[in-house]
Amino acid sequence: MTENRSNAYIALGGNLKFRDLLPQDTLAAAVAELAGGRCRLRAVSRFYTTPCFPAGSGPDYVNAAVHVETDLSPADLLRDLHAIEARHSRERGQRWGMRTLDLDLLAFGEKILPDRAGYEHWRSLPLDAQMQAAPDDLILPHPRVQDRAFVLVPLCDIAPDWRHPVLQKTAAQLLEALPKEEIEAIIPLY
Repeated sequence: MTENRSNAYIALGGNLKFRDLLPQDTLAAAVAELAGGRCRLRAVSRFYTTPCFPAGSGPDYVNAAVHVETDLSPADLLRDLHAIEARHSRERGQRWGMRTLDLDLLAFGEKILPDRAGYEHWRSLPLDAQMQAAPDDLILPHPRVQDRAFVLVPLCDIAPDWRHPVLQKTAAQLLEALPKEEIEAIIPLY
């Protein structure tokens, strides 16, 4: 890694068509946009089909993960991710709703944002509160990464040894702790 550049991991997902593009095509376009900006693409996972959450609430998702190296700050990278989402008609009307494209900043180096207490607050929210509340500030690492097979399976494709800066477990260890049926529901698309 070059000086003043940081490693970041990004989760990609979508379950609605954008114009005539299938979700996997939209994800591929987003990866290309990331690589064409101020991020150096280091790795891209396979693409996976994953059940919609909550179950039965819409079409299945396509999910993936990427590892980038960037000289952007976490906030600037998040702004770029939101701009890519907007170019693909992402609407933020419903928390955890269906979408054409979702780009989540999972981790940025070893950063814990806004601070350890703020991170712990968002990580420990009960499920019903998670479905209603959205933070005003960037939370890093992503407070749900350890709970989501649809994030960890693709992340383990590209970074099984990535270590969660708070939980001090690797991506592979976090995935291993999830229920087997959740992991088995994540199917490689290609």
